[in-house]
Amino acid sequence: MSQQQKQNDIHWLTGQFCDRQKELNYRYFIAPNVRSDARLALILASAIFAMFGITDYNLLGLTQEYYLLLAMRITVVSSCLAIAFIIGKAGGYAEKSWLHALPLWIFAIGIILIVPLRPESLSTQVTSIVVAIVAFYLLIPNLLTVAALASAFVSITFLAAAMMYAGVSAEGAVRIGLLIAMANIVGYSSLRRLERLQRQQHALLNEERDQNRELLREIKHRKSLEAQLRMVAERDTLTGVDSRSYFMIRAQALLQRSRLEETPFCLFMIDVDHFKKINDTWGHIQGDVILTKIAEVCQHSLRPTDIIGRFGGEEFVVGLPHTSPNDATAVAERLKQGVEALSLDGEFKDLQLSVTIGVAVATPEDDLDTLITRADNRLYEGKRDGRNQVVTCI
Repeated sequence: MSQQQKQNDIHWLTGQFCDRQKELNYRYFIAPNVRSDARLALILASAIFAMFGITDYNLLGLTQEYYLLLAMRITVVSSCLAIAFIIGKAGGYAEKSWLHALPLWIFAIGIILIVPLRPESLSTQVTSIVVAIVAFYLLIPNLLTVAALASAFVSITFLAAAMMYAGVSAEGAVRIGLLIAMANIVGYSSLRRLERLQRQQHALLNEERDQNRELLREIKHRKSLEAQLRMVAERDTLTGVDSRSYFMIRAQALLQRSRLEETPFCLFMIDVDHFKKINDTWGHIQGDVILTKIAEVCQHSLRPTDIIGRFGGEEFVVGLPHTSPNDATAVAERLKQGVEALSLDGEFKDLQLSVTIGVAVATPEDDLDTLITRADNRLYEGKRDGRNQVVTCI
């Protein structure tokens, strides 16, 4: 077998499997409606079939034929009602289609038995058989083969019973046969169209569900991208602290809140001492490692309510809400000592890190830029005075 033939066989088998899966999905989809429709149809059909017992009495009176007809109608009605109850409880359409088809055969036998017991009412029975055939196709939707077989059975046996018990001639049987054939064609076509419409509806529903699932996946993907973009916008990719723009937004909100609540707000600038020398000696990659370690020390030295951002290069900026000048200075000293105590491994083991910090205290008239400028000026004072110190501006 050639490779092309193998691929064709695989494609054919895949198509067959997909078609089978679609058919099972469709049957599972229609099962609840088929079960409820079948139960309701059986109850109504049983009631109508029982009501014709009144006509039997008017035509036959209390005769043996009437009692036979009555017994037959009671048997048919009770059987169909019992089946309707069973279908309501356990009438799985896909697994128990025979249970849905059984009432058709019971009704068919009951209708045929009327002919030998009431041969004089053949003209009425012809109308009844036409209605019954159409009802067979519509009684249990989506059982086209079973309905067709039941209708063929009732059509053939009715014609045979009419010729045997009602003395219908061959010419009359042909006319009745044409009428019954027309009823079969109408019922068969109606049920096929109904099935086609239901399958189209199911296909459209599945397509809509697939589109909704795809839309949900797209929304989820977009939310993930938005979260990543927000993370990039809010976080410094190297150190993990706030980006400069995001820190400015948060610090502005905290400063405004401190004015409204009349609580102290402090801000300090941090600069890594001799960082250019570190970059020149060990390279920018190793310098990034140093910045990351210092950022971790800063975060561990701050409270959860404090905010820290990378202002640029080797500079960091910290905002401290509800913090007095003395407390802010104490936090800065603790942070400076934490950097001094930072232990490094490998080629950095002899490197002594230090930072210079300029602290500024907000006044009611300060905006954020003014506060940052004042803290930056104190920072450069500390750098001019020898670095590795905290300079506070009160």
